Amino acid sequence: MIKRTLLFGKPAHLTTNKNQLVVKYSDDQQKKTMPIEDIGVVLLEDSQITISHALISKLLGNQVAIITCDAQHLPQGLMLNLNTHHKQVAQMRYRLAASQSLKDRLWKQTIRAKILNQAALLKINNIPAQNMVRWANKVQNGDPANFEGRASAYYWKSLFTDLISKFKRGRFEGEPNNLLNYGYAILRATIARALMVSGLLPTLGCHHSNQYNSYCLADDLMEPYRPFVDQLVLELVRSEEDYADLTPKLKQALLKI
Repeated sequence: MIKRTLLFGKPAHLTTNKNQLVVKYSDDQQKKTMPIEDIGVVLLEDSQITISHALISKLLGNQVAIITCDAQHLPQGLMLNLNTHHKQVAQMRYRLAASQSLKDRLWKQTIRAKILNQAALLKINNIPAQNMVRWANKVQNGDPANFEGRASAYYWKSLFTDLISKFKRGRFEGEPNNLLNYGYAILRATIARALMVSGLLPTLGCHHSNQYNSYCLADDLMEPYRPFVDQLVLELVRSEEDYADLTPKLKQALLKI
């Protein structure tokens, strides 16, 4: 079954009882419960949330990813179970022994999939994408010609063209980049969780290799899935919902990823 993503955006006390997550809100006398086995991601947003160590242990033991947020309510930290796979050491040895040529072939597959998914999103929104498909088919091992960058420039120039004048994609650029950033953070955590469950170390990437980045492999593998976030954001922008601020309603929509 698909695991649930839970967002806690107001003061609450989280505990556990009989393999259930127990939630007690400060303004509500009634406790709410949910089976831990049904949960995939827990997002802790409010600074006044308290969580018991017993619950943290049970969540991690059930491969739940726990995400904490900063003062601006944006995802900041990620906690994952370290013991997730019965052959974890063997998996890591294979990963460490991977040759550069293998990494380059894997990156080719990843970027080709990303560009084709971007092209598919443009097509279903009636935006020409023949050049994107052509570029995807030209990607070589390691993408030395940087078709990823070429496709990205065209993609972002075209995606919001009828809705936002001179849109520029960037982490610190204007709206709806705030929605994109939030969606990508959730996607990244989901990918990292899947990697840990598979016995793979999220730190060691095929392409991303920043020495300060603990999730290089997650950043690699999330690339083809970014257009799913982009489509959600496109729908939110078209709905004429005010997206200058990340409201609980907008976050709930993005958590569907």
